[in-house]
Parts: sequence; C-alpha cells; structure tokens
Amino acid sequence: MSPAGGGWFELLATGIAPDSEYNFVLSDGLVVPDPASRAQKSDVNGPSLIVDPTDYEWRHDWKGRPWEEAVIYELHIGTFTAEGTFAAAIDKLPDLADLGITMIEVMPVAQFGGNRGWGYDGVLLYAPHSAYGRTEDFKAFIDAAHGHGISVVLDLVLNHFGPEGNYLPRLAPDFFHKDRMTPWGAGIAYDVDPVRRYIMECALYWLEEYRLDGLRFDAIDQIEDPSEKHILVELAERIRAEITDRPIHLTTEDCRNVTFLHPRDEDGRAPLFTAEWNDDFHNAAHVLATDETHAYYGDFADHPAKLVARILAEGFAYQGEISPQTGEKRGVDSTGQPPTAFVDFIQNHDQTGNRAEGERLLVLAGEDRTKTLLACLLLSPHMPLLFMGEEYGETNPFLFFTDFHGDLARAVREGRAREFEGHAGHAGESVPDPNAQSTFEASKLDWQKRESPQGRNWLELTKTLIALRRKHIVPLIAGAKTGSGTILATEPGFFALRWSFPGSILSMAVNLGEEPQALPDMPGKTIWPPSPEAGSPLKPNRILVTLESLTGQSNGAAA
Repeated sequence: MSPAGGGWFELLATGIAPDSEYNFVLSDGLVVPDPASRAQKSDVNGPSLIVDPTDYEWRHDWKGRPWEEAVIYELHIGTFTAEGTFAAAIDKLPDLADLGITMIEVMPVAQFGGNRGWGYDGVLLYAPHSAYGRTEDFKAFIDAAHGHGISVVLDLVLNHFGPEGNYLPRLAPDFFHKDRMTPWGAGIAYDVDPVRRYIMECALYWLEEYRLDGLRFDAIDQIEDPSEKHILVELAERIRAEITDRPIHLTTEDCRNVTFLHPRDEDGRAPLFTAEWNDDFHNAAHVLATDETHAYYGDFADHPAKLVARILAEGFAYQGEISPQTGEKRGVDSTGQPPTAFVDFIQNHDQTGNRAEGERLLVLAGEDRTKTLLACLLLSPHMPLLFMGEEYGETNPFLFFTDFHGDLARAVREGRAREFEGHAGHAGESVPDPNAQSTFEASKLDWQKRESPQGRNWLELTKTLIALRRKHIVPLIAGAKTGSGTILATEPGFFALRWSFPGSILSMAVNLGEEPQALPDMPGKTIWPPSPEAGSPLKPNRILVTLESLTGQSNGAAA
C-alpha cells in the first residue's frame, strides 16, 4: 500500500469478486484483518471478506412503526435458538408477532473474539459475527421481521474494543487516549477526526445498509469527548438529518440518570435520542420483589415501593440525591420528561447475566410476584422491554459466557470467581466457568417449555397484557409531553399512583407486601385484572389498573 498523507495508506485493486479474502500486512510482518471489515471468513484474527453491499434483494417496503407502539423484546442470537444463527431466529418470528411484540432489540453482533459471547467485546464493529451467519443472513432476519410488522434495533458498543482481535493500537496508536482509562482499557480518542468518522459512520452504516429501525448505545457514560460538540450529539443529529424515510429509535444506557440527550421539541418529538434504559426501575422493583440489598441494590433498600412509585410517576428514583453506594450525587430532575423517554424492564441480559448463577426473576421472586410485576411493566405508560423467554416463564439461567483461550481465558475465569466471592451467598468456586461450552449451552432458551401447560399459561398472560397495552395505553402516551404522574399512597411493599393525560386518568396500585392494603380512590373502569375483587383492600401479590375517561366516552373494559 502507498502512503496517502495524514497517516493513511491506500491500494486500488480491480477485478476483485465478492467473498475474496484479504488482510493488511504491517511492516514487521504482522497480518491483521481490516478494522472496518464488513465480514470475516471465520474469527477476528483471520482474513476479511469482500462484500457487495447490494448482495441482498429486500422483500418488504418497510416504513417503520412509531415509538409509542414499542413492546421491546431483547434477544441474544446465539442463545435464542438451539442453532444460534440469524437464519434459525427467523423461524421464531411468527411466535413473537403473535404475542404482540412490535420491536426486537438484538444484543451486539459486531465480530468479537471466539464463537461464543454476549457481544459487548466486539472489535470489528462493521462485521456481523461470523458464527451467527453471513451478512445476507442478518439482512434476511431484519427483512423477515419487517414482514411480520416488527421493528429491529441493534445494541451497538462504541465505548470500547474487546480484548481479543483489536489491532487498532498497532495500526493507529492515536486511536486511543493512553492517559484516559475506561473499565475495559484505554479510552477511545473521539476528538481525533479519523476516529470520530470511524465511530460516526459505524452507526450510520448499520442503519443504512441493514435497514435497522434504531440503535441502543451501550454504556454511554464511558464515551468521554472533549470536543466542542459531543460525538453523541453530533451522531444523533446526523442520523436524524440523513435518515428520513422511516422512524429511527435511538436509546441509551447511562448510569448517570441524565436527560440532556433526550430533549423533546415543542411538538413532543425527540431531536436527539428517543429514550434511556431505566435501571432505576429494575433495581427498585427487584429489591421490592426479592428483598436483595447487596451491591448496587443497596441504593434501593430503603422503602423500595416508594422508589418504584416515584420512578413511574417522575422517571428516575435518583434525581440528584446521594447514592449510598458511591457517596456521590446521582441523576437530575426528570419530572419534565414524557413517560416514553424511559425504557423499563424487570429482567434483561445485564441484570440476569451479571448474577453469579444467572437466575431469572421467576426463580428468585416466585410466580405470583413476577406476574404482578409483569403486569405493572406492560400496563404502565413507560416503554416496556421483555428479555427473551420471559414471555413464557423461562427458568433456564442466562449466564456470562465467553470463548477465550490461554491467559485471557484464565484471567476472565479467575476474575469472575473473585467478583462473586461472598457475594449474595455465592462462593467464588460456584461461579460457572465463562469459557466452558456448558455455560453457553445452559443459557439457551428451552422452547419446549413454551409448549408446557405452565408455559402456555404465561404466554396467554403476556399476550393479554400486551393487547391491553395496545388498546388502552398506547393511545394515551402518543401525545404525552410530561410524566404527569402523582403518587397516591405508599406503604411497605405497596404503592398506588395515577397519570393524567388529556381526556383520561390512568391509575395503578401494586401490593407486593405481606398484608392487604387499603386502596385510594381509583375511579374509572378496571382494565386489569379482568375479574377484579370487589372493593378494598388489595391482597398481597395483586395489581389493580383503572382508566377513567374525562370526556364521557368509554375507554373500554378488559376482555
């Protein structure tokens, strides 16, 4: 390759067919893949492949779906099916469509080290993970989902590169700031122009070439950029300006509880990011359901029912208060945010997989409490996210798994064991080996359980709740501009609140405590449960949701 100035090298090659293999060879003889590879022949250390961007003929003229309709289903391609491929996942799409899922969130698929992993250690950010299938297979999955009326968003990791197969320090040492560290190594130099372009164009590439409906940006609190305009702001602005043929939904994960990236204009539209993953909701609900208060759950140990009520009414639990865990202020005022600015969940890959034994909430809290929280999740005006298998009561764990070798494998194994020594009753030696094939296999969904009597019961419940959300909640939140929530009552294990919308009032009471609780005034028709028990009090492990029309028109009752 010939020097082209500014540290760039170039070579013009003609007559190269798709699927041709290529590598870069450094002056010392090191052979590396293309850091912007569109596809790999096999793993991150092998040759890159030439890809024809027009290699797939799209079947559906998809126009997208509005955000307020989203019922999000997070899945991991490798464990979603027995085969663990894009192609196999296509066969399950009719089941998700029948359930009422309107959006799939795919955990990261950028090529990472080994065959097995969560995907958050990606190193070739433009290449779909070869173990899941070819580029056209991922396009076919997205296309098929669109054919079933389901949007697809991708979890994208732009805050670090994984520990195996990252050759950028050799190719371009200035890609990283050596004096700024993240939990995963040296920080990315977002203020360096070629780096900024690589990161910016990565997000646009996935949206444009794969016709995705949006992106979820992982751990953006670790994306530090000293530039006059933060890279995330510029990225969101570019996406909004350049992709106008369909709705694009951009969500963030950020432990800081911020709102500056999620403003709304005077018409209620999101000019930057659409919503933020709301860890506060999960954490407070988890403490309420399980009584666990170790580690970060300690921030939610004091009256978790009151915190859940505040979250549902106002957005965050921590809005500038001191975190007992860190001793520092956390969060900002979120009362001005609409309910659609918060993605809530009672389970996800992080909160399940970062337990020593990967237990799901159903195993920890029992059926009654989990079903009550599921109804709370799906019938609140916040945006709901389900974790794969949750819809049928999956009890298989979702564990932390990798496919590293040698010293790296040993470091991950030992580090994982140390992390949980004395943690929540787990001895370090009881933590499954992340690199064992059995750890990966144990994390796969059991689709036969879905067809069991218990699985069908869970499916019917989930399907019914999603249908009620579509009928009653979606029309309320479409034009909502603020949270408009008011807490009516809180007691240990119990909370009640209402949300005021133009023409309607939605009320909810949840009791996960040990004693029946008196209900505040909750006028209107009961939309859940379908056969409510008359009068007060509300028994333990029960929820009541009512909807009052202020216009004299019936909102309808539960079927």
